[in-house]
Amino acid sequence: MSPDVRSDLDAIPAYIPGASVPGAVKLASNETTAGPLPSVATAIAEAAMGANRYPDITAGALVDRLADFLGVPAENVTAGCGSVALCQQLVQAVCAPGDEVIFGWRSFEAYPIIARIAHAVPVAIPNRGDGSLDLDAIAAAVTARTRLIFVCTPNNPTGPAVSRADLGKFLDRIPERVTVALDEAYYEYMRSDDPVNGVAEAMARPNVVSLRTFSKAYGLAGLRVGYLVGPVSLVVPVAKMVVPFSVSSLAQAAAIACLEAGDELRARTDAVVDERSRVRRSLLEMRHEVPDTQANFVWLPLGESATDFDSHCREHLVITRCFAGDGVRVSIGDPEENDQFLAAAREFVTRT
Repeated sequence: MSPDVRSDLDAIPAYIPGASVPGAVKLASNETTAGPLPSVATAIAEAAMGANRYPDITAGALVDRLADFLGVPAENVTAGCGSVALCQQLVQAVCAPGDEVIFGWRSFEAYPIIARIAHAVPVAIPNRGDGSLDLDAIAAAVTARTRLIFVCTPNNPTGPAVSRADLGKFLDRIPERVTVALDEAYYEYMRSDDPVNGVAEAMARPNVVSLRTFSKAYGLAGLRVGYLVGPVSLVVPVAKMVVPFSVSSLAQAAAIACLEAGDELRARTDAVVDERSRVRRSLLEMRHEVPDTQANFVWLPLGESATDFDSHCREHLVITRCFAGDGVRVSIGDPEENDQFLAAAREFVTRT
């Protein structure tokens, strides 16, 4: 006889990370190809000398620096072990068993997983044909059991971002008892005409929070640190759900150093945006369908051909992220890496 465990766990899918293959170009995980900025690497090395001590359980210095950086009170900010951990803390804070969590689909694949972990019911609303979130359909899906809505903008894995005007209309339709989480993991890559600033929305409305991360543009994916901004009535319960000491002292020091490197960061994200435009333009010239993207990746809605395309890229030593039967997401790498991917994509079109 074995110990009793939850009987529903078999129905919860495991999160599948992007693959790595020795010798291949990895464009599967939306990482930055460059390592941490030199000033950030120095801060990490210095923090490592104190790794024998527990980190500040509240990440107080980081929260204070974030508050100053964002222009908000520190009481409206909490840090976590990456924004995905904060997503899970948020579900645990606002949902009781049987409550509903709504999100677009396809979107960040952790949403249905963390909903089920908290005994909540995931409700996936199909995206529009161009890969953008269908905010009207999401708003129409709200029921008496709805407690939380995730709005991923720019949307992972499809790329389109919600406009500020459309978000405002959407939020006006959502009851204040329902929390809306703006998942802005790719915020730093947005260059749209009417961009959403989730922090501003979170400070203006009683039921909105913004989730951001240092994993993408800041290049700290391996250290796991992110933050949530919102009304105190949501920040406090979310903070209560944190695993103690989960934001390491190295992560806290690195994140603080990142916030000091504004010009360097902007140069890096500008370079990614330039490559993003070049890659998408090249794919469109090949007659691939590629939605407008405001993130550090492109999406190819290949449907049943997704697995074949992914396998073809692997044969050419390029690792992409395949969502079988739906599409393939390709991170933007260095120019040489992107050229290797484009060559593979071009040959796939010629072959088929």
